[in-house]
Amino acid sequence: MSQVLRLTDRNFEQEISRSEIPVLVEFWASWCLPCKAVDPILDELAQEYAGKIKIGKLNVDLNPQAGGKYQIKGVPTFMLFNSGQIVQQRVGAQSKGQLKEMIESALKR
Repeated sequence: MSQVLRLTDRNFEQEISRSEIPVLVEFWASWCLPCKAVDPILDELAQEYAGKIKIGKLNVDLNPQAGGKYQIKGVPTFMLFNSGQIVQQRVGAQSKGQLKEMIESALKR
């Protein structure tokens, strides 16, 4: 069972702003092939960093409020939040190594 959070417009702010640990969010869409390619990587990272970081996904087509608030113009977009604030952002498919870099930098803060 995946440990990746399914984020929505309804639960987004609560999951991000009230989190005591950093949160990596992928803004994605069902028609996006690079987004689908990243899914297994996110599952692996969620298991690897369980308890240290949360990993979540938000479908921008089904949840336009959060996508609009963060001005998502391309998918996948990855945002790393710490204490409710964006600390890093990357647009486009990322390798496992690139995502680990983002995570590790957040854990050092």
